[in-house]
Amino acid sequence: MQYRHLYYFVRIVEAGSFSQAARTIHVAQPALSQQISELEASLGVPLLQRSARGIKPTAAGQRFYEEASSILRRYENLPGLVRSSAGEVQGLVSLGMPASLSTTLVGPFIEVTRAAHPKITLKFIDGNSALLREEIEKRGLDLALVFEDEFFPVVHRQPLFRQNHYLISGKRSPPIIGPSVSLEEVSKIPLVLPGHLSARRIAINRTFAEAGLSLNVAAEAVTVASELSAVRSGAASTIMNLGDMSGFSLDDFAEPVLIEPTFYLTCCLIWSNEFALTLAAEAVKKLLIEFLKEHIEKTKRPGALWLD
Repeated sequence: MQYRHLYYFVRIVEAGSFSQAARTIHVAQPALSQQISELEASLGVPLLQRSARGIKPTAAGQRFYEEASSILRRYENLPGLVRSSAGEVQGLVSLGMPASLSTTLVGPFIEVTRAAHPKITLKFIDGNSALLREEIEKRGLDLALVFEDEFFPVVHRQPLFRQNHYLISGKRSPPIIGPSVSLEEVSKIPLVLPGHLSARRIAINRTFAEAGLSLNVAAEAVTVASELSAVRSGAASTIMNLGDMSGFSLDDFAEPVLIEPTFYLTCCLIWSNEFALTLAAEAVKKLLIEFLKEHIEKTKRPGALWLD
């Protein structure tokens, strides 16, 4: 087994097909197929299930993918580790953020990081909090900002701030009069919400159930993008831990309205509890906490309470 076997396998799984992976890494498709055949032969088990729709890993292939991804990440970080020990901190750091944060934070944080650590390269990944936590567990990410309703003891975490929830509606929706809206009023409004496993959905369901109210769920959305697309069209409103829509197209949305009585999620910075952070990741972790605290204080992020 050689490095190229790991690299090709990981890229194929991430691409979902041999043809897409071949285009991405600029290797002929027959050569990729041959390398995977060699890998499966050396291990003695099938790693990929092939179909007309593409490929997906077998149970053994999924385990191999997780371990191979971790090995590749450590390999990529090795030069930075060595050079950092001899001088300026450098290396690649992968950072995950939910869309409610990334739309406004990614650009400014890149600038701050380059000013403080010009030899650190950031790699950003968007996703919901459950996905980002899974990536931390699999070593697909070094650090992630997530919104949590309960704390799972599978990662290290540092709670940073609490965030209240708002009713987000489109410009075409009937306007809400006043600075806040009651749970009872929200229960009558058609909503598009994330799936039941989402931390946000769990908090929403619990809050309305405790108030003896039922939600008027018109649709469920897998991503924030599709959720806001439905809101933008006027088909439904949503409930988000986001009181500022400046990161999105403001012309498409009404002003967020605070839901009272308030309920919140906790924004946490998480990282693996099995592998130590690189020097570069430690530097980014420290910088990100400082950056977020200053950002929240400076912008007065609606509904956010920093946890000292």
